Amino acid sequence: MSSEGSSQLPLKLSLKFAFNVIVVWVLANYLGQYFGLDGGIPAYVIVGALMSLLNIFFRPILNILTLPLRLFATIIAIMVVNGAFVYVIHLFTLRMDPGLIRLEIYGGPWGWIIVAVCFGFANWLLREMFK
Repeated sequence: MSSEGSSQLPLKLSLKFAFNVIVVWVLANYLGQYFGLDGGIPAYVIVGALMSLLNIFFRPILNILTLPLRLFATIIAIMVVNGAFVYVIHLFTLRMDPGLIRLEIYGGPWGWIIVAVCFGFANWLLREMFK
């Protein structure tokens, strides 16, 4: 780590702490129907400090614990995007002359998933090859 980056660390932490205190104040004062906090300024500072400390020490642990879930969600999102891509292609081909082109995806949802994964893998491979 460079000395410039480490010299700015206290400033960054202070700004994050101040921002967390402001967020707590906004929640308590403008979203009282969802967030209740009594104790005035000391309560805002305490909750803001807890948010800051937990972001430093606890969030990395949660990130590690939820990694499989995040990977699974990412894979699902990629498959949905690729499935939509294939679906749009399918819609275009339905508007074309069936004597010229006919695109069908067989196998129900599993067929769509397999085709979407294959298209997604092929697109990823092409992007990697032409970087």
